Amino acid sequence: MVAFGKKLKDRQIQEWQGYYINYKLMKRQVKQYAQQIELGTQDRRHVLKDFSRMLDNQIEKIVLFLLEQQGLLASRIKKLGELHDALQEEPEINKISELREAYRAVGQDLLKLLFFVEINAIGLRKILKKFDKRFGYRFTDYYVKTRSNHPYSQLQQVFKHVGLGAVVGALSRNLHDLQDRQGSSYLSIYDQPTLPLQDPVIDSIRAAVDRLTHSTNTLNFLGQHAVIMHEELPTPFEEHVDDEKYHFISLLLNLANTFLYMVNTYIVVPTADDYSMSLGAAPTVCGIVIGAMAVAQVFSSVYFSAWSNKSYFRPLVFSSLVLFLGNILYALAYDLNSIWILLIGRLFCGFGSARAVNRRYISDCVPLKIRMQASASFVSASALGMACGPALAGLLQTEFKIWKLTFDKDTLPGWVMAVAWLIYLIWVCIAFKEPSRDTEENHMPQQSNDEENSALETGLNQPLLITSEDKVDEDADQDYDDSEEASEDSRQPAHSIRSAYRLLTPSVKAQLLIYFMLKYVMEILLSESSVITTYYFNWSTSTVSIFLACLGLTVLPVNIVVGSYISNMFEDRQILLASELMVCLGVLLSFHIIPYSEPQYICSGLLLFVSAEVLEGVNLSLLSRVMSSRLSRGTYNGGLLSTEAGTIARVIADATITLAGYLGQSRLLNVTLIPSLFIAISSIIATCYTYNSLF
Repeated sequence: MVAFGKKLKDRQIQEWQGYYINYKLMKRQVKQYAQQIELGTQDRRHVLKDFSRMLDNQIEKIVLFLLEQQGLLASRIKKLGELHDALQEEPEINKISELREAYRAVGQDLLKLLFFVEINAIGLRKILKKFDKRFGYRFTDYYVKTRSNHPYSQLQQVFKHVGLGAVVGALSRNLHDLQDRQGSSYLSIYDQPTLPLQDPVIDSIRAAVDRLTHSTNTLNFLGQHAVIMHEELPTPFEEHVDDEKYHFISLLLNLANTFLYMVNTYIVVPTADDYSMSLGAAPTVCGIVIGAMAVAQVFSSVYFSAWSNKSYFRPLVFSSLVLFLGNILYALAYDLNSIWILLIGRLFCGFGSARAVNRRYISDCVPLKIRMQASASFVSASALGMACGPALAGLLQTEFKIWKLTFDKDTLPGWVMAVAWLIYLIWVCIAFKEPSRDTEENHMPQQSNDEENSALETGLNQPLLITSEDKVDEDADQDYDDSEEASEDSRQPAHSIRSAYRLLTPSVKAQLLIYFMLKYVMEILLSESSVITTYYFNWSTSTVSIFLACLGLTVLPVNIVVGSYISNMFEDRQILLASELMVCLGVLLSFHIIPYSEPQYICSGLLLFVSAEVLEGVNLSLLSRVMSSRLSRGTYNGGLLSTEAGTIARVIADATITLAGYLGQSRLLNVTLIPSLFIAISSIIATCYTYNSLF
């Protein structure tokens, strides 16, 4: 196990050594405070005051150095500006090129400074987290609120990088002007604010600024919704590798796989009960028919995640073949008059779930600068597929025979999806480009040339500088760090489900419980919709399809509203709790106590679904931030864990529908809502316990 400080000691920028946060000293001080409180030689009030003063001193050291470096960069830009003005009168191509390279050199130094700020910001967050965990006190909330809201706040310099924006703007404007001097445009960046400057240095700076600000917008919100784990501090080396791996058509094929799989999942929902009855089973067997796909996905997610360590092309081909076969079996079950063939077909469809590969491809092969867009596209493709599935089922309301094969509203979903997967398979074989796996090894010798930059950008979790005298205390500190240090300092990915589970903190477990709850509630609503609406309101398949399609179409607008507006007005934890309460209210309003009516069902279902969508977005946004960085790569990654939690919830929900069906359709609604209510209340309690600072 290699600690963060030991790694950074070997790679740190020597001339800046004394200006980083002294994480080692502060960690020892936290341990000393704990011992003093235990022995009764120190009270909590004095500890809080002393630790606050220590943090203030560390932040002041960082900020003063930051301001000094900003001044040096500003002076260099000013001198380059004078040369730039001289070239306005006598332009020379060679001097313009030299001036552009000089501006880019300033950009590289600015990038180094941004990573310096980012490492210190992460160090501050982690030491505050350690203090809270050690003393069970929400010191972080107190410290951040009192320091960041003060008119002379130094903390804002670290977390909001005040002043660096002006340096970025000056670089962008001058590089844009020099670039346009060789073209025909005479407009500045202020005349074309939406037109990005095509320069790799500016792209890298913007990516660093975006990571540092953690600004919440629609794109970030949707991207985090995808549960694609990112490294905390990605390196320019990794971006170079990403650029070589990236292939737009291959990304498009992964998104198409996501879309088709979601269509395949939900296209059978409106007709599953009718299909079951036509094969001699009870209508509530639709729960097993729909859930069989989720059962298989529990296992397929693991082997597809492992397979993606070696290839992306072969898993996609295998997925297409299995889904093609599964849909053929699903369609043939009617003519073979076998419910077992129907279930086997759905199991095959679940075994073809390559969503783990789709997520992994985006995480590993898409350049950092567009990874958030790709993640948002993944979520959009899933939402669109969820809406298109039931809508497509509503359009397939015809019946005819070709030879001895029946084509009707029950079997046509299988035939249509089989054709779709066959076309997709051909497209994959023709257009998919397997990314190179030896890129990293081939470029390793080049790493020494940029050692200083890579030292700052290796994604290490704890910004910790240790000197030779600190070495003596390293072993003593391990007693305090325990499993937390192992999970935070090691960069090795989890090698099993068990080791991945050990990396989950209580807050992550609470987020996964919330994710389980919302997937369970949504699956109950969607899977039993056909049975419930037929029993109570005598809805046709087309009406059910329209209702489900309308629910699916709310996904993107809801996420846009939450990502653009609500998340900027309230804290994520507040939105989380409010959404849970609304889900609970939606479940309560769905119970059949008074005479059941269509308005009650539609309104309660819409409230429940929309609240669950809001909850899912905020929950996964929090989850992507609090999950260990060791779960950002490898087979057993954060995306796999959240997928498994949601899939297991769907399996249990579909099994609940089938089991409740034995009590009769008149009791189905209330019986399935009781566990939904219990799980919703449990998640609210877990949230209140985990985030007690809300109260």
